[in-house]
Amino acid sequence: MHLIVGLGNPGEKYKNNRHNVGFMFVDYMAKLLNGSIAKKQFNNITIQQYNNLILAKPLTFMNHSGQAVTKILTDYRVPITDLLVVHDDLDIPIGKFKIQKGVGPRLHNGIESIEKSLGTKDFWRLRIGVDNRNPDNWVDGETYVLNDFLLDEKKLLLKQVFPKILKRLKFDLKI
Repeated sequence: MHLIVGLGNPGEKYKNNRHNVGFMFVDYMAKLLNGSIAKKQFNNITIQQYNNLILAKPLTFMNHSGQAVTKILTDYRVPITDLLVVHDDLDIPIGKFKIQKGVGPRLHNGIESIEKSLGTKDFWRLRIGVDNRNPDNWVDGETYVLNDFLLDEKKLLLKQVFPKILKRLKFDLKI
């Protein structure tokens, strides 16, 4: 069983924020499954299950993601080796991504919460680049990730980046 957890913040206000690219990716995958998976609420988590794949979006705020991830792993008996956490990364430019185990951005409160809750850094991460800041008009990272994607950036993610990621996941993680 594989568990893919997309990180983000709940609510309409945050829906298109850079910080919510994890939610966007999980929604993208669910849509590809043609809505054939039932969505259910489970302890502040949206869960969709399809064969040996669980897609999840914690409905807690980013800084409390660890509690939700631990709960899903425990209740669904998913080994940590089958966990993939999808999140935004300001260390990577928009249009790029990295799939790595145990390696993350310099600072990410959601990832920090998960590492603390699980007691390990040894899980898979899908780090999706969201940085497209103008060096002449620099915005700090904490403010920037709460800004919405521009329309052309969102198209780039949906039409190019997410399909590339799926191909890599099928190869690397055999999902």
